[in-house]
Amino acid sequence: MPLGPQLLALQALIVLSCVVLAGFAAVSLQQRQIRQAYSEQMLAVARNAATLPDVQEAYAEPNPSTALDPLADLLQQASKVSFVVFLDRDGIRLSHPDKSRIGSPSTTSAAEVLRGDTFVGTQTGTLGPSLRAKVPITDSADRIIGAVSVGIVESELDDDFTEDVPWLAAWLGGAAVLGSAGSYLLTRLVRRRIMGLEPDEIARLLQAREAMLHGIREGVLAVDERGRVVLVNDEACRLLDLDGGQDDGRVGGALTGRYAADVLDPAALELLEADDDAVDAPLLVGERVLLASRTPALVHGRRVGRVLTVRDRTELSGAVRELDGQRSLTTTLRAQAHEFSNQLHVLQGLLELGRTADAVALIDRLGGGGRLLSGAGLGGVEDASVSALLMAKAALARERGATLVVTPATRVPEGAGDDVITVLGNLVDNALDAAGQGGRVVVDVQGDVNGDAQGDVQSGSAGGWVLTIDDDGPGVPEPLREEVFRVGVTTKAGGDGRHGQGIGLALVARIAARRGGSARVTRSELGGARFEVVLGGGTGRSSSSSSTELAGAGT
Repeated sequence: MPLGPQLLALQALIVLSCVVLAGFAAVSLQQRQIRQAYSEQMLAVARNAATLPDVQEAYAEPNPSTALDPLADLLQQASKVSFVVFLDRDGIRLSHPDKSRIGSPSTTSAAEVLRGDTFVGTQTGTLGPSLRAKVPITDSADRIIGAVSVGIVESELDDDFTEDVPWLAAWLGGAAVLGSAGSYLLTRLVRRRIMGLEPDEIARLLQAREAMLHGIREGVLAVDERGRVVLVNDEACRLLDLDGGQDDGRVGGALTGRYAADVLDPAALELLEADDDAVDAPLLVGERVLLASRTPALVHGRRVGRVLTVRDRTELSGAVRELDGQRSLTTTLRAQAHEFSNQLHVLQGLLELGRTADAVALIDRLGGGGRLLSGAGLGGVEDASVSALLMAKAALARERGATLVVTPATRVPEGAGDDVITVLGNLVDNALDAAGQGGRVVVDVQGDVNGDAQGDVQSGSAGGWVLTIDDDGPGVPEPLREEVFRVGVTTKAGGDGRHGQGIGLALVARIAARRGGSARVTRSELGGARFEVVLGGGTGRSSSSSSTELAGAGT
């Protein structure tokens, strides 16, 4: 059965059942009230009749029925009862609606009443079943001299009750009609609210939504206007480092209903609660760089919440940086090849002219040319990834008119790892930006994956690294030397923490904290800033004060 008729039938059944039960209760209550009212009326008539002076005087006469029978008829007509019967001490009738029965014994027992009790109930007499009240009659000396019985036949009670039944039935019928109409309207409302869908269709839509939501490669998190999480998928739990657990078989179901402020990283929460829309805004969560977009959730043009979508940019950013470095290196090598070709043409011409001495002098002048790096070059850099990174940064420095120097003491063995490359790349980029045209950047890296280098001594962990980057730029003001490691803080001109600024140093600090090391900035001997980062050999967080402070600063 479709949902609409099923709802209507069930509600109509409920309404009709309630009406029938209420009708039975009302009928029973009405019948009880009618009998109670008549019982009280007959008892009052009987007591009044028993205390009348005329009745007591009549009992003192030789033939009491002569006075009592007319009086009984008068009381019967006045009180609208079926009968008023007076009895003497022996239970002999002294009055009766049927005059032929005067002087005969009563067909119902009056012994209890003649002993002084009062009776109210149903008995069957000569007029049929009747509801009656019996009261003893006493003289001036409080001696029982007789009794009076006042009653109404059951048929009159039934007639009185049936007069009220049509009104009661009308009210019950009206209630049934009104309830059925309400059920119909409620059924239409429910159908309209669920867009006319059947339960199995709703279930299929929910299953399809869950499958698509938890299968896409973008993180989706939605909150309502009260800030409670109403939806989160698997990818959002992974990218935002949320412990979603499982509820009803759905990853992230345990987060539903909790406040976003209790589960989200402060940077993600700040982005989610901002008033304006955001598209592909950079977001740093832990050591993962994300692209986040925030949009309002609208239902019929009314905002009911906010939706945050996130994409992982960590691998993409690394690939883009590597591609930029390779392009810069290729461009530099192409320029050097062109320059070297021109120099070979000059050398060839000098040799053909027989000017050997000039050719030798030219070779001497060109002996130091063509090096990408100033200083001792890359003699101590054994790791291929770090070599490629430094060569790319050197090419970038030359394009900007700056100088990148690698100290002769630099030692980079094989197996430096991604953390070293990430930290070194961020620090060199910042240093080149600070140095500007004509500036100078000095790089010193001390590392040993086997744990016997200087980095091991300073970091206190086997396989440690010490990276020191100096520049001759404006430096970092002392009040900002701790703040620069927070997300969104930047000293670059025009920087406001958006469009990717204010993330690099925060990422460096978090990597150092995870490796059990530290990151700090001081004044360089070149006049600018000196960044010194110590990376321990472990991957867990250090319990040292410096690492704890940096971890707090980066969040």
